[in-house]
Amino acid sequence: MTTDVLADLEARGLVQITTDRDALAARLAEGPLTAYLGLDPTADSLHIGNLIGLLVLRRLADAGHRVIGLAGGATGLIGDPSGRSDERNLLDDATLAANAAAISAQIRRVVDPDGSRGATFVDNRDWTEDLTVIDFLRDVGRHVTVNQMVARESVRARLDSEHGLSFTEFSYMLLQARDYLHLHQAQGCELQVGGSDQWGNIVSGVDLVRRVTGHHVHALCWPLLTGADGAKLGKSTGGRVWLDAGRTSPYQLFQHFMQVDDADLERHLLWFTLLPGDEVADLLARHRADPGARPAHRRLAREVTALVHGADAARTAEEATAVLFGGDPATASEAALEVVAREVPVADVDDIAAGPPVSALLVASGLVRSTSEARRALDQGGVYVNGARQEGDRPLTADDLLHGARAVLRRGKRAYAVAQVGRAGPV
Repeated sequence: MTTDVLADLEARGLVQITTDRDALAARLAEGPLTAYLGLDPTADSLHIGNLIGLLVLRRLADAGHRVIGLAGGATGLIGDPSGRSDERNLLDDATLAANAAAISAQIRRVVDPDGSRGATFVDNRDWTEDLTVIDFLRDVGRHVTVNQMVARESVRARLDSEHGLSFTEFSYMLLQARDYLHLHQAQGCELQVGGSDQWGNIVSGVDLVRRVTGHHVHALCWPLLTGADGAKLGKSTGGRVWLDAGRTSPYQLFQHFMQVDDADLERHLLWFTLLPGDEVADLLARHRADPGARPAHRRLAREVTALVHGADAARTAEEATAVLFGGDPATASEAALEVVAREVPVADVDDIAAGPPVSALLVASGLVRSTSEARRALDQGGVYVNGARQEGDRPLTADDLLHGARAVLRRGKRAYAVAQVGRAGPV
């Protein structure tokens, strides 16, 4: 058990603001508390910005605290105005339900993949769907003044924008506050965590709990993940690196973190991995000593991909990366070559016994535009089959097929394709 999880979060740069740092530290030191993170299912996948919050929840769970991952099936019907310049498109019930199920699985996979941490996963629609307007106004609305709500930065920014703020979005803050009250009363929740754009919503919940129950609860927010222009990265604001393998493959996720700028490397290692600080420092020292070897990038990409997709997917993504960046395809596993075939153009071979010419495969895959261009590239020694330079055109044979199914074609240093038997039609 980590005895000072708050100090660890601060050391990682993951504490931008809290309601009362000393009071929170004292409460964490007393023993396990219950904390929750809420995420709205506005898409059928979370993104890497959400991963920061999932790992904060994971760190709390690993430190012995009880954690709750909330999929906002109810609040997602409205849409959070925080950090947005216009209103969200409202989703239908079926889409929201499917999205909530999808992101709940992603939350579980990162926060409590083997079920050993006792994490709880809930949907706020369960306690909101049957709520009447009268009950909402009586039990929540009377405790909150419009002055308080308008003073929140997220509301004020939208009121000043050209799009304004609908009453539907205005009510979002109260619904989220009610979630905190419900989880406090039903499950003893004492801490809500979230990105800094959620601060206004979260402290509204802190205040509602105090007004209704007289209890003092806590809030903690981390800095937002932003792009080069300083804008928040999210599901609908440009940062579309997804946690769903169908949207962003494990290979693409691995590559995203391999391409992190050196200036952002320390922050990414601290925010996106569970590695202890001294190990991060060692990786950064090794990187400075030999930047070309990219040891810190490789570890970062490996750790994140394993957290999101599992250790096997991370190994396969790393193998595929080696193949597509100059490694020997002949040593790659079948799974890695399958990944390669999903990431590069494919030329289908109907009958390997017919010995399709390498030149034809180059054309079919799009590595060249014509047979004459293919033959020139071959004659100039710029074409490789399974890493071996080709001296001229020749038939592809069964002996060229790795694991009996694929041959890796390369033109020049970085243009790859795969010749694959039995997938579709003939070359």
